[in-house]
Amino acid sequence: MDHKVVNRGVLVVSGVREDGFREILGVEVANTESEATYQELFRSLKRRGLSGVQLVISDDHEGLKSAIARHFQGVSHQRCQVHYARNLLGIVGVARRKELGTDLRAIFAAPDRKQALTVAAAVADKCRKRGNEKVAEHLEEHIEECLSYLAFPESHRRRIRTTNGLERLNQEIKRRSRVVRIFPNERPCLRLVTALAVEQSEEWITGRSYLDMGELEGHCPEEEREVKG
Repeated sequence: MDHKVVNRGVLVVSGVREDGFREILGVEVANTESEATYQELFRSLKRRGLSGVQLVISDDHEGLKSAIARHFQGVSHQRCQVHYARNLLGIVGVARRKELGTDLRAIFAAPDRKQALTVAAAVADKCRKRGNEKVAEHLEEHIEECLSYLAFPESHRRRIRTTNGLERLNQEIKRRSRVVRIFPNERPCLRLVTALAVEQSEEWITGRSYLDMGELEGHCPEEEREVKG
C-alpha cells in the first residue's frame, strides 16, 4: 500500500440463520485497530438485510464492542470465554495457571448466571487473599461479559460462548496467506479469503443444523423468571 508493506487484518462475520444453519455473512480486509472499520462492516451487513440479531459473540476489542453497541442496541454481547481465559491466565505466573484455569472452568460450568457470579466472587476473594489483586479486580469487573450465553437455551450454550465456530476457517486463512507471504494489494487477498469463506459456508449449509432455533421460542431466561415470580 502506497509502495510500502503493511499489516492488514481480515474480518470474518458468521451467523446462525432462522433455520439453524450457519453461514458466512461478510468478509473484509481492513485496519482492524479502527472502530470505523467495524462501523462500516456492520452498516454493510444491515444494508444487505441483516436483522433479528439476538446475540453477538466476539473478543474484547474496544472498537469492535463500541460498534456492536451502536449498531445492535439491546442485543446481548458474549465475550469469548477462550480469549478471556487466555488473557487472564497471562496475568499470573506459570505455577498459578493450572489452578486459575480450573477456577474459570467452574465459573463457566455454572447452570445459571446467579451461581456463576457466586463462584466468581469466591474465586476473586481467594485470589485477593493470596495477593493477586489484579486477577481479583479483573474477575469482578469483566466476568459478567462472559456470561450472556446463560440467558439462552441450555442446548445452545456450548456453541455460543466462544468464537470457536470460526477457528477452523481462521486457521485455514492463516495457513494459505502464509504461503503467499506478501499480497501485491488488498484485492488478491480478498479473493483468496472470500473463496475460502464461500467454501466453508457451503459446507455449513449442506451439513447438519448448528442450532435448534425452535428452542428460542418461548424460552424464558432465569433472570426473567425471577422477576415474573
